[in-house]
Amino acid sequence: MVGIFSKLAVGGTIAVGIVFSFATSATATEKPQLVLQITVDQLRGDLIDRYRTHVGEGGFRYLMQNGVIFSNAHHRHANTETIVGHTTLSTGTDPAIHGMVANLWFDRKTGTPFYNVQDIEYPLVGAAGIDAANEIDPTQRAATTDGRSPRNIISSTISDEIAIHFGPASKIFGVSVKDRGAIAMAGYAGQAYWFSKAEGRFVTSTFYRDDYPAWIADWEAQGKVALYANQDWTLLRDRELYAFADHDDQAWETELPGFGRTFPHNWGPDDNKYFTTFLTLSPAGDEITVDFAKTLMDAEQIGTDSVTDYLSISLSSTDYVGHVFGPSSLEAEDNFARLDRSISDLLAHVDNTVGLDKTLIVLSADHGAPEHPDYLATVGIEAGLFDFQRVDTEPGFVRLQLDFGASRDLIQNFSNPYLYLNQELIGQRGLDPTAVELAIAEELQKLPGIAYAVGSSALRSGSVPRTKITEAVLANFHPDRSGDIYVVFEPHWFVADFDGLTVASAHGSPWAYDTHVPLIFSGPGITPGTIVRRVETVDVAPTLAAYLGTKPPSGTTGVPLPEVMPQ
Repeated sequence: MVGIFSKLAVGGTIAVGIVFSFATSATATEKPQLVLQITVDQLRGDLIDRYRTHVGEGGFRYLMQNGVIFSNAHHRHANTETIVGHTTLSTGTDPAIHGMVANLWFDRKTGTPFYNVQDIEYPLVGAAGIDAANEIDPTQRAATTDGRSPRNIISSTISDEIAIHFGPASKIFGVSVKDRGAIAMAGYAGQAYWFSKAEGRFVTSTFYRDDYPAWIADWEAQGKVALYANQDWTLLRDRELYAFADHDDQAWETELPGFGRTFPHNWGPDDNKYFTTFLTLSPAGDEITVDFAKTLMDAEQIGTDSVTDYLSISLSSTDYVGHVFGPSSLEAEDNFARLDRSISDLLAHVDNTVGLDKTLIVLSADHGAPEHPDYLATVGIEAGLFDFQRVDTEPGFVRLQLDFGASRDLIQNFSNPYLYLNQELIGQRGLDPTAVELAIAEELQKLPGIAYAVGSSALRSGSVPRTKITEAVLANFHPDRSGDIYVVFEPHWFVADFDGLTVASAHGSPWAYDTHVPLIFSGPGITPGTIVRRVETVDVAPTLAAYLGTKPPSGTTGVPLPEVMPQ
């Protein structure tokens, strides 16, 4: 299957320069030749300003000088994870409607975890997919098939609407290191490519096409990935220019054998089973993604005619670096400097092939990130790490064991933030499911580190009090996919152990450090400025639709942002 419209690959290479043209001569009636949607995974809303001393020319600086900045943009759903945020940005609606409630949810029919974009009917094209034995991303490792598609997204995306509106001549692509980062944005009508760590190359599935275009083989033949073999991730700038120059070895950073937690970080030989993983845990992941995207632009002639094309690039390194080292680390700071350089490189290529004056750009993020509790302790803030494995030893759960039978048996699965109960066992014992939900939720709320726990029965009935937190939980509730109890941890608390991997930061809460993301629009007719009122990420897709004159995605609940409309 090749989406809604078939695409034809066009060969060719276009020379790339580094000079930007800042003209914005387009009138309100003209359509941009390209919509470029950049999503930086885990780029918390404050980080551009926090690390702005590392901003050079052309990247974030271009967007801040030429775009409208919404400095108070937030996701309004409770589970701020990668697939949830990406799909919200692409559909303009909440996970309650688009259905992507978590990176993983529990499939009650099969009794196994379900990875958000897995699809057994659409295997990868000429690729092995996940190498489960060596995959450190626990969400991808949990997938029960290597097949991938967007069919679990219960809404059209803005890229789908562009394809519908402009017809088969409109070219639609999504690129990312992560499959979920590419697929959520390419939607049904486009083509998605993502980096397979098992293969060391970009892959796709048979949902999108049955073979690879020749230009991908040409890109692979250049050995861009292998160039990093036995090389080091070193600081981009002089060490004294970094705020965290003297904090390169913090106790809470994750120690990965062979990669270390101090500079330089060596990527090792290309035959090391973790070589491609180490690339994604560093700025190299973004550099490879941008290089692939530039090649795609040239080969597919993106944005070179009068019909509007769409290209999404999701940059994943900030997320992986944040998980391993934390957002307040020398690694995160240097990654930001190199991210800025990668975005500058991308925009320079767009300017030379399409023209920035003919390109509508939106940059945002799928979620933010918390600080590690030990880092917060250095400024006097108390926080902690929650160990879900100890829940059944708490006195309250011992009491539930007497009331309902073995309490741990009643808890079938915990896929953050959802707790799934063993409904079969509850039925066998003649228990009231709502009473079991309520009792377990009440005991959870008594535990240090848990702020709120609510059962799905209460969410369905509408009996929960309407607060910011419950509204966020409701925005995340899908009756077929959400668990039986939603758990909200206290501010600055999170689960740090993921199937044996201990991380320095883990997002997924409704608190501001996870919901606050950058949001910048730049393009023809947009007046630069900064808007400080609160806006929400569900507004992104309908804003793009209003700007382009398409209909909004089918599930849209957001509203267009008037400051983005051409003047």
